[in-house]
Amino acid sequence: MELRHLRYFIAVAEELHFGRAAQVLGISQPPLSQQIQALEQEVGARLFERTNRRVELSEAGRLFLEEARLVLAQVDKAADVARRAQLGELGELKIGFTSSAPFNSTIPQAIFSFRQRFPAVHLNLREMSSTQVAEALVDESIEVGIMRPLGLPDSLSVVELMREPLVAVLSSKHPLVQASEEGLFLSALALEPFVFFPRSYGSGLYAQLLSLARDAGFSPHFAQEAGEAMTIIGLVAAGLGVSVLPASYQRMRIDGVVYRPLLDPEAVSAVWLVQRKDQKSPMAKAFVELLTRKVEPLKA
Repeated sequence: MELRHLRYFIAVAEELHFGRAAQVLGISQPPLSQQIQALEQEVGARLFERTNRRVELSEAGRLFLEEARLVLAQVDKAADVARRAQLGELGELKIGFTSSAPFNSTIPQAIFSFRQRFPAVHLNLREMSSTQVAEALVDESIEVGIMRPLGLPDSLSVVELMREPLVAVLSSKHPLVQASEEGLFLSALALEPFVFFPRSYGSGLYAQLLSLARDAGFSPHFAQEAGEAMTIIGLVAAGLGVSVLPASYQRMRIDGVVYRPLLDPEAVSAVWLVQRKDQKSPMAKAFVELLTRKVEPLKA
């Protein structure tokens, strides 16, 4: 049984006239009559009661009409699902992001816009370190990554979404607070104990802090380690050391902590949007296009 047979049948059932049904279908009447007869033979039941004056549905035809309409509706739905999936309007999009990404308003706004535009797409958001984001892209467990700068394999492409300054995180009781309202150089923290992400965590900020400290003429002493920025800030508030974080973390208002701009020229941190160069997901392409509409890709 072919789908066209069902369409022919439904047209005749709705018109109850072979001539008018043939006009609707854009075919001549004799072939239509032959196709209906072939359908009845295949089904094994008479679907229409025919006389010289009228055509009526039989009881079998009436019941078959209901099922035929359901079948065609399901076929149309399946075709629509396939088309929408091809356009990136359906399915699941897996995005990995570093913990600092949501604190910048650009990214949450883009996610909100994407959900408004593609409400049928399920966004599977996973918090990871920058290293974990890169690894998940390579093994294809996520389609898109939002991360801090880090060395990446050649199979991944990068777009720099934004840059933001780095700030020193100090206890409100720290002696440097009073004299540093306009900011301070990282070298002022050379003798301070640092509270920071562990090297093993895979944060892109770790390598950047080491580089900035080297340019400032010292090697930082990491007195405390924590995998969460909230914990780092809390430990600074407790007086266990100082830290350096992207400026967007200033939105986290915690008693006992003061943020001061770093005056070093290179004290800025980028946010990268990363995907595989052979990206095939229409949903991922739609998300990337939305987020990078005014951003140029980084050149290798």
